[in-house]
Amino acid sequence: MRGFLLRRLIHGVFVVWGVVTAVFFLVRLTGDPAVFLVDPTATREEIAHARRLLGLDRPLYVQYLDFLLAAPQGDFGRSLRQDRPAMGLVLEHFWPATVELALVAGALATILAVPLGIVAATHKDRAADHLSRLASLLLQSMPSFWLGLLLVLLFAVQLHGLLPAYGAGTWRHLVLPALALAAAPLAQNARLIRAGMLEVLQQDYVRTARGKGVPERVILYRHALKNAAIPFITVSGLSLGFMLSGTIIIETVFAWPGLGRLIVQAVPGRDFPVIQAGVFVFALIFVVLNLAVDLLYAVVDPRVRLS
Repeated sequence: MRGFLLRRLIHGVFVVWGVVTAVFFLVRLTGDPAVFLVDPTATREEIAHARRLLGLDRPLYVQYLDFLLAAPQGDFGRSLRQDRPAMGLVLEHFWPATVELALVAGALATILAVPLGIVAATHKDRAADHLSRLASLLLQSMPSFWLGLLLVLLFAVQLHGLLPAYGAGTWRHLVLPALALAAAPLAQNARLIRAGMLEVLQQDYVRTARGKGVPERVILYRHALKNAAIPFITVSGLSLGFMLSGTIIIETVFAWPGLGRLIVQAVPGRDFPVIQAGVFVFALIFVVLNLAVDLLYAVVDPRVRLS
């Protein structure tokens, strides 16, 4: 176990380093932030002076080395537009707004997927199964921003403000963005549960349990579901990571004050420190979630060995 954890941690460090390095160089291809911070009528000398103040006049490799030395300490510089520490600004928007939205959406996608997948598997090729597969196909095919706009049109416009269309502050503001964010993972999880249950229900030990008179509910939830859960656990862990990063679109549609919206606002303004700090947080979350999923394998199925 210790060897496995050490290898995965080293691998995770290289993954995060690769991501933040790529972002460091890519954002600098988008333009000169000094141009956006000075008056539109500024002269070349004034723009050059702004670049010197921001440290952007130094060679790119020097900027990168300084970045590598400071980033492990959580220092990504100061926001070019808000003149505040970039990491502090990112964490302020990440918690609780983005985390709250992703966790609620993740809970919906996980909790609802289990019974839906089981019902579809136990009613194979019947009405419930066909309806479940059709709904899953539609939800996975819809872009999240388009589904979000449809929800706004229905609940905020057609139903005369039954749920608010944008903003935050109450549980009612959370409903529509959470539904839009959870739709695709919910459909995917339900299909995985259905496929896994169909395979497991054909196993000999399930037929033996039924022959012994074990109640169907016990067979489904205690025996079959546990053995069909590994693909579901894998995708659920990754889905939570994608939800955290996928909030970039949903937060923009619903004006949710989270990290995704902050990054979207930072990109056109060339706020490099905020973009780099935000991407670092997302990359770190993916690494941690992947490690947690791998460890959970051994808990769910003792046959899995960490190597």
